[in-house]
Amino acid sequence: MSNSLTSNILEYTLRIADDSLILGHRVSEWCGHGPILEEDIALTNIALDLVGQATNLFEYAGTIDEKNRSADDFAFLRYEREYKNLLLVEQKNGDFAVTIARQFFFDVYRKLFFEALVNSTNENLAGIAEKSLKETKYHLKHSSEWMIRLGDGTLESHKKIQSAVNDLWRFTDELFFQNEVDEALISIGIAVDNKSLISPWKNYIDEIFSEATLEIPAQNWQQKGGRTGMHSEHLGFLLAELQYMQRAYPNMEW
Repeated sequence: MSNSLTSNILEYTLRIADDSLILGHRVSEWCGHGPILEEDIALTNIALDLVGQATNLFEYAGTIDEKNRSADDFAFLRYEREYKNLLLVEQKNGDFAVTIARQFFFDVYRKLFFEALVNSTNENLAGIAEKSLKETKYHLKHSSEWMIRLGDGTLESHKKIQSAVNDLWRFTDELFFQNEVDEALISIGIAVDNKSLISPWKNYIDEIFSEATLEIPAQNWQQKGGRTGMHSEHLGFLLAELQYMQRAYPNMEW
C-alpha cells in the first residue's frame, strides 16, 4: 500500500471516528440528567454505541498509522485542530430538543453513510460499518420518534424543537463534505460518495418534518470547518474534559 493511499485511508477513518467520539461524549453528558428514566438509559446506551464505534475505528487506524499511535492516543493525545469531526456533533446539548435535533440530523446521514460503506473494498471499514449500521438504525428510530413527538406535541414542545432545528440547520451541509481525499478513495471503491446521499437525506428529513409539522428553515446560510480542523469554540472545552485524566496522569492504568 502506497504512503499516499495509507495517508488517505487514515484521514478518512479518523473523520468517521472523530464524529462518533465527539458526539458520544456529548450525549454521555446526559447520563443522570435525562428528562425521564427510560430516556436517561436510552441516551446513555447511544453514547456507549458511539464511543464503541470510535474505538473500533481508532484501533483500525492504529494498524495503518506510521506513528504507531493507539486508539487511546487518537482519542486523548491530539490537539483541537487535529480532530476532523463535523461542527454539528460538537455543538452543546442545550435543552432536550436541541439534543434530539442534533442527533436526528446526524442519524439520518449516518444510516445512509454506513449502508453505503458496507460495500467498501476496504474490508476493515466495511466490517465496522456493518456492525455500526445495526446500532445506527436504532439511533435513527429513536431520534425520529422524538422529532415527531416533540413537533406534533404541545405548543411548547413544537416551539422548542422548531427553534432547535432553526439553530442547527446551518451545520447540515457539512455532512456531505468531500475533498481530494474522498475523491481518491471513491475512485477505488473505498469511500462513500457523500454527494449521492444528499437526496435521500433530504427526502427522509422532509418525511419526518411533515409528520412532525415542522418547517425547513428559510435561512440557508451554512457554516463549515470541522472537516478541515477549524472548529467552533465548543470543542476546546469538550476536549479539556475528555482528555483531562490522560493529560494529567500520562499512561495511567486502572
